[in-house]
Amino acid sequence: MGFTIGGIREIRSGSRRRGRSSECTTVAEFTGLWGWDVVPGARAAAGACSCGRADCAAPGAHPLDFAPHVQAGATLDEATKTWAEFPGASVMLPVGRAFDVIEVAEPAGRRALVRLERMGLPLGPVTATPEGRAHFFVAPGAAAELPQLLYRMGWDDPTSLDLHGLGSGTCITAPPSDRGGLGPVRWLRPPSLDTATKPPAARLLLGTLAYVTHRSRA
Repeated sequence: MGFTIGGIREIRSGSRRRGRSSECTTVAEFTGLWGWDVVPGARAAAGACSCGRADCAAPGAHPLDFAPHVQAGATLDEATKTWAEFPGASVMLPVGRAFDVIEVAEPAGRRALVRLERMGLPLGPVTATPEGRAHFFVAPGAAAELPQLLYRMGWDDPTSLDLHGLGSGTCITAPPSDRGGLGPVRWLRPPSLDTATKPPAARLLLGTLAYVTHRSRA
């Protein structure tokens, strides 16, 4: 992944030692430690989006179209150089390369997370958004396979579940950035070197997520 012990120390202490912004330090951690691409995102205030479009469909909850991606492996210096061009931008993660996402309601996600941990199943990072959604990071390709996986598990009508796959072409807001002016995104299960670089296959989590989601809606 292109990082060293010295690089880890620089990322974790860079903002204190060199006056770097917290956003730059967060971006460098995501790219250098976890191996994720990052893209600057819009912010929202009083319902208006910083992208400048009056008809914006997702104020403060989308990447800036004109902003470049900070590629996985980027250093603190490289992250700082990019973020200096977009001060105050939210930190967003493109989905589909290093991970896909299974999205459920946060209450159901919290209950499923407890069950999955008790079962000793492998888990990746999990976030919670201020809109009340939980995002489970899983191996890439899960979003495209989700309907078929659910069908094979006996869910004849997967559309009845409040469970969705997010794949290539989508982005999620990363903690601790604000989303849509509603508040920060939070970690329910923060990343580690193992869980970030090798998220679990969706099939390992899907049965529990579907069951808990179904029970919640019932």
